[in-house]
Amino acid sequence: MQNNLEKYGTVMRLFRPLLALFLILFATCAYSASKTVLVLGDSLSAEYGIARGAGWVALLEKRFQSEKINARIVNASISGETTSGGKARLPALLGQHHPDIVILELGGNDGLRGLPVSATEANLRAMINESKQSKAKVLLIGMQIPPNYGREYADRFSGVYRRLAREGDVPLVPFLLEGVADSPQLLQPDRIHPLAQGQSLMLNNVWPYLRPLLGLKR
Repeated sequence: MQNNLEKYGTVMRLFRPLLALFLILFATCAYSASKTVLVLGDSLSAEYGIARGAGWVALLEKRFQSEKINARIVNASISGETTSGGKARLPALLGQHHPDIVILELGGNDGLRGLPVSATEANLRAMINESKQSKAKVLLIGMQIPPNYGREYADRFSGVYRRLAREGDVPLVPFLLEGVADSPQLLQPDRIHPLAQGQSLMLNNVWPYLRPLLGLKR
C-alpha cells in the first residue's frame, strides 16, 4: 500500500506541471479565438452621407486590424431603421452570424418620429434578451433627441437606455454623438448626421465600453 501511495504521489508531481501548461494553452486559445461583432444600427452606423469606409464601424474594424485584435465586424445597420425593424431582423442575423457581441445602436428614428417611448423600450428589451439568449454579450448605445416633441418626451426617451442597461446588466454608451451633436462643424447640413470628421469621436465614445467585452483591459 505504501509503495502504491508513493508511486501515486510521484505521478501527481509529474502531472501537475503538464496540467498547468495545458490550462495556460487552453486559456490562450480561448482568448485568441476569433470573435464576431454584430452592429445593428441605423443611419448613424450605416455611413449615411459619407464615403464608404469612413464611418465609425469601419474605423472600428481598422482598429481591430491595427491592434491585432482577432475579431470581425458584421455591420447590419440600415439608414432609417427603427427598433421595430431591428427587432424583426435580429433573429435571422443571430442565426446566420452567431455573434459573440451585439452592439445595439437603435432608437433615434423612433424618437425623431415621436413614436411611443414604451414601444421603443419594449423593442430594445426584446433585442437585448434575444441576444443574451443566443449567448452573445450586448453593448447598448444610448441616444438623445432634440426637444421637438417637448422636454418631457425627450427625457423619457433618453431614460429608456439607462433603465434597460441597469435592468439587463449590460454596458451602456451614454450617448453615441457626445462631442459631435453640439459641434455644427462636424455635422452634415441636416444637423443630424455626422460628417466623416466626426466618426472617430463616435468610435472613441464606443471603444472604452467595447474593450472589456472583447476580453481586453480598459
